[in-house]
Amino acid sequence: MRIGIFYASMSGNTEAIADSITEKLKSHQHEVVLEDVHNVDNAMELLHYDVTILGMYTWGDGDYPDECLDLVEELEEMNLEGHSFAIFGSGDTSYPEFCGALDHLKELLESRGGSVLVDPLKIEFNPEPEDEEEIIKFVLEVVGKLKKSA
Repeated sequence: MRIGIFYASMSGNTEAIADSITEKLKSHQHEVVLEDVHNVDNAMELLHYDVTILGMYTWGDGDYPDECLDLVEELEEMNLEGHSFAIFGSGDTSYPEFCGALDHLKELLESRGGSVLVDPLKIEFNPEPEDEEEIIKFVLEVVGKLKKSA
């Protein structure tokens, strides 16, 4: 399987999660491309993979990060029918909507016909050693869903 992982990270937390997911997927013999969203020219690039994994932090009370706004705007206009996604990110539980941007993204992708394979992976701040179990579980669920759909 060819998997694209695209992430937005301001403090490095979401990037650390992306790196961990990438490492685990590669250990399952998948071809993985890891890119910062700053390197994405347009949202169509996200569809060149068997599955696209999107990661972002949540800004404020559940908002998308500024660097994702153009990408989100493009996704709002696209037909994502038949494309598989997974979502992850970091947030702060002191806000009323923990990792709210991930919930909004899931709703957007599904409303445009995309298939979100598993529940979004939500990590508070930087991934700690105890978060590795959740990351492993996320990767195994994504890999399991990919195998079933292949």
